[in-house]
Amino acid sequence: MSAKSTVDAKIAQGKRTVVFSKLLKDANEDFDVYELDELDEGADWQNALAEKTGQRTVPSIWIGGQFIGGCSDLEAHQRSGKLKQLLA
Repeated sequence: MSAKSTVDAKIAQGKRTVVFSKLLKDANEDFDVYELDELDEGADWQNALAEKTGQRTVPSIWIGGQFIGGCSDLEAHQRSGKLKQLLA
């Protein structure tokens, strides 16, 4: 399976919240984490995410199949109260 297909499948079939990261330790949401620097195909996955989102950096955060953005985007959603809505 190609990295693009694998990334698409993980987003579609994972938990409601999916994070593609190189390092993420704390969260209140039950989520799937893929540490790209620990995967043999991590660089390919990161390229697939970049094609999908236009964003090469990680974390790449997805909730309910919707791309939320990265860390600063998640923090902004938390400050605005939108994160609660997304997780409700």
